[in-house]
Amino acid sequence: MATTVISPDTDVVTEYAGGTLAREQVSLWRDGLRRLRRNKLAVIAMVFLVLLALETVVSLFWTPYDPNLVGACPTYAFPSAQHLMGCDDLGRDELSRVMVGTQVSLAVGLATAFVVLVVGVLVGLIAGYLRGWIDALISLIINIFYGVPPILPAIALYVLLGRSVQNIIIAISATAWMDMARLVRGQALSIREREYVEAARSSGSKTRKILFTHVFPNALGPIIVQATFSIPIAILTAAFLTFLGFGVPPPQADWGGIASEGLQSLQAGFDPYILLFPSIAISLTLLAFNFFGDGLRDAFDPRQKR
Repeated sequence: MATTVISPDTDVVTEYAGGTLAREQVSLWRDGLRRLRRNKLAVIAMVFLVLLALETVVSLFWTPYDPNLVGACPTYAFPSAQHLMGCDDLGRDELSRVMVGTQVSLAVGLATAFVVLVVGVLVGLIAGYLRGWIDALISLIINIFYGVPPILPAIALYVLLGRSVQNIIIAISATAWMDMARLVRGQALSIREREYVEAARSSGSKTRKILFTHVFPNALGPIIVQATFSIPIAILTAAFLTFLGFGVPPPQADWGGIASEGLQSLQAGFDPYILLFPSIAISLTLLAFNFFGDGLRDAFDPRQKR
């Protein structure tokens, strides 16, 4: 006789018949992907992000001009057919520098998201599932740092570590994992009380197995959404650090540094396009990640189901 069990967290209809596990077609992930495809803003944002990734790959091998070549065109040359975004105060091609700047921004965003995933998920799972003094200690540390603007620890760490892209990632990740940890802790606190987790504990399953077999998979939807939102936060923080003079060392191009150069040119009375183009690149990228993250949240949050 077959027994059918519906998991409340994954919406996966599972049938046990003769010891054989069979899954039906309907699942949270397939239903979420179907609803994600219906979200036009999320789809447009995803297309933009794919094109941005392709542009980043292209810029590794080709740019219209050497992005660090001084005198490639007249100083402050206005955008033209030869230089679509004009030239900066040193006569460097602005389009080439914006293209190369994408490498730094995406590298910082994706690497920070990876660190946030690894550290935040592990800390959150441990705190939420084990509870007790471990949860109290982790929560205390997070609450202390929540009272400090995140840019201050980032600047302090960056000054101590030195100027490089790797150190920017470390400096931003030092506090960025806390939002993920709080989210995962809340999920773990809820899921640990579910019947299937109680059954796993009663059967003698080890804590590690319960965490990564039952708790983590059922919290994966919110985790992915939070990781998506951490990317634009890291990109904006890195651009702001560079804008303040704490970013990648020159002449390496990144969007925040180009915007800072454009602001100085604007203050000197020159045309605003040097500031305009990197600002547009930052704004569109942040909007794309936010729209895509909103789409993921609407698609995989069970409360959004109709």
